[in-house]
Amino acid sequence: MNPNSKSLSAVETHTNQSPQRTGTQSIERVVSMIRVVASRGRSGMRIGEIVTTSGLPQSTCFRMLQRMEVEGLVNRDPHTRKYYLGPLLHELGLLARPRYRLSELCDAAMHHLADVTHDTIYLSERSNMEAVCTNRVLGDFPIKALPLDIGVRRPLGVGAGGLAILCAMPEDEAHAIIKDNAHRYLKFATFSVDFLLTAVAKGRAQGYSFLDSAVTPGTAAIGVAFPKDNPVAAISVSALSGRLELPRREEIAHELQRQLRKISDAIVKQTGLPTER
Repeated sequence: MNPNSKSLSAVETHTNQSPQRTGTQSIERVVSMIRVVASRGRSGMRIGEIVTTSGLPQSTCFRMLQRMEVEGLVNRDPHTRKYYLGPLLHELGLLARPRYRLSELCDAAMHHLADVTHDTIYLSERSNMEAVCTNRVLGDFPIKALPLDIGVRRPLGVGAGGLAILCAMPEDEAHAIIKDNAHRYLKFATFSVDFLLTAVAKGRAQGYSFLDSAVTPGTAAIGVAFPKDNPVAAISVSALSGRLELPRREEIAHELQRQLRKISDAIVKQTGLPTER
């Protein structure tokens, strides 16, 4: 008889999970931990913040982070005690070439929008139930809205780009994502399920998303998602609230839509695939 069979059986009985499920759960936890650390961009997170955001016990988070640091998935600053994404992720990312580089395809349009509006332009790409800032162009207006760093990821709906993506989705899909993200909206004072359901309905009706003083007091933003029938990303314009009152807001939204039609055409040309689902 295998001497380990008894202990293995005990472990399986205790966890009530198959080895395959246990392994899958471990992978899910590591990926979830990477997403949590990445949610602050380059600002880093302390262990207490990671515990609160992940919902895992502190002892579990600490053990996972220790091992992830050994593997190069995270780094810990000895002075600030903050965790950051590690070098292995950067090294692997260099090899992960997408079918098309959306940031590059959008760059000319974003610079055009920054020249026209003089405000801050963001590209937000969808990543499951989150939106990731992957490009940013600053306009020359002397007073700027608080910049969002490239690489910061937030739940879909927090920010005009993520909200625009929800607005462009089928209604039932958008509502399901909002409800699944409900617990993550708690750390953003203005956001709630009811607030976002209302904001999505308004965005659908007007053809673009709009938020005013929702993330940062005194700043507003509008966003439009693309491609129209398969929203994988959005471009948004962020400015002081007084610069996005209704008449100018409509003008900027129209220009956004015009530029995004060009980008959608470029995606079709480069990939050879239609934009529909």
